[in-house]
Amino acid sequence: MPSGLSRKRSSAMEILNWRRPDACGEGASCPEVAIGPDAVYVRSSLLPDAIAQLTPTEWRDLVSAIRNGEYDA
Repeated sequence: MPSGLSRKRSSAMEILNWRRPDACGEGASCPEVAIGPDAVYVRSSLLPDAIAQLTPTEWRDLVSAIRNGEYDA
């Protein structure tokens, strides 16, 4: 499993407010993001137990790269 991914759910992650883009509506395949006090968590609605944990700096870098067209999103 790639580093940064976790298949375990902690009680802290269960109380996070997971959000998905409005464009997804009720679609089955959407990215979901939850912002915690010290980390940003990202998962796919298809694999909700596979959670990537990013630092706030990593999250900002990822969002900037997506906005700059460095990734197909």
